Amino acid sequence: PAPAPPVQDEIDYVPDGGREAWLVVMGSSLALFASAGMINAYGTFQDYYETTLLPASSSSSIAFIGSIQVFLLYLFGTFTGRIFDAHGTRVVIPLGSFLCVFSLMMVSLCQKDKPYQVFLSHGVLFGTGIALLFSPSIAVLGHWFRRRRALVIGLATGGSASGGVVFPILLENLIPRVGFGWAVRISAFILLACLTVSCLTIRTRLPLTGNLSFRTAIDLGGFRDPRYTLAAIGSFLLFYGFFIPYFYIQIYADFRGVSPHIGHYLLAILNAMNIPSRILPGYIADKVGPINVFIPCAVVCSALILGLWLPAQNTAAIVSFSALYGLFSGAFVSLLPTYIATISPREKYGARLGSVYMIVGVGTLVGTPTGGALLKRADESHFRTLIIFCGVMTAAGTAVLATAGVAGSRRLR
Repeated sequence: PAPAPPVQDEIDYVPDGGREAWLVVMGSSLALFASAGMINAYGTFQDYYETTLLPASSSSSIAFIGSIQVFLLYLFGTFTGRIFDAHGTRVVIPLGSFLCVFSLMMVSLCQKDKPYQVFLSHGVLFGTGIALLFSPSIAVLGHWFRRRRALVIGLATGGSASGGVVFPILLENLIPRVGFGWAVRISAFILLACLTVSCLTIRTRLPLTGNLSFRTAIDLGGFRDPRYTLAAIGSFLLFYGFFIPYFYIQIYADFRGVSPHIGHYLLAILNAMNIPSRILPGYIADKVGPINVFIPCAVVCSALILGLWLPAQNTAAIVSFSALYGLFSGAFVSLLPTYIATISPREKYGARLGSVYMIVGVGTLVGTPTGGALLKRADESHFRTLIIFCGVMTAAGTAVLATAGVAGSRRLR
């Protein structure tokens, strides 16, 4: 009986700051910069694959390579969340780091019109690596922060947005100078440096269960809560269309005749605006609640897709859409785990977040290839169909998410 109170005190106490806590935030930010940041840069790879490396492959099949990364990230999040709950970060972070660097080295060796090589290295292997990094890098922040949790999750996920700024610019400048192979290898060395720091700084604080059973990897108990169920459905719909602008804005700009000096930086602009939208909403969410920030951001994104991207025909409109969509859509990534944390028991948070990510993963897997299938040709009617589809899915997800907010407010009464 005597040792019980100190253990309980350790569980109840949350530092909410201090040197060790902020080092964990730095490590998580670098892990997401190096891993998820490369996903946000996939539009640059999509453009290069379509025009140079895989010209014989369809836009839909090339988009599938990018979407399989996101699918594996969210699917394996179910299991990495459970591994984190049981054993912390001491295995998953180093293993994920190795796979990310190794896979990019393999991408640099891919041959022309060999899509299976790109699929296995850039799709499957890299997707597995980032899956091992993503959920633990976010979930570990809950060990160190409670009052500022939304803010620090925003800071960490802002790392992936920063990667989405740096890597497209880096690749666009390196490929003409040193070739695709060395451009990707240089990116891999940058990942190696960042992930080495992450391995040294990310660590858990709370007692771990030590009991790894994948029967509890998916916590279906969460679906008894209507807020959790509606959040899962709404997130599926939102993320079904979420990555379509990231993958296709550069191709759309080429179709509209935007200068390459501007068009090739649209993805960087979009991701640059993602950085404040992952941090500021988190700061506001700590004060008013994540769902009360999540829903307005989703409403604005729906309006931007249908009201600005759909009629956009000139450079100013396309650049404006990229900046504004980046500014508001970044909240999706940072506020979803924050909202799940507010409606989940702390000891089950990793498993419940992983369960939602598995559902989200299915949406991301089929979302961008569906977009590619709708865009059979780069012409007016096909782009119009693609953009309307993206806007409708985002609006539908927003409506379901709003219902989750209503269910939550009724529960509070």
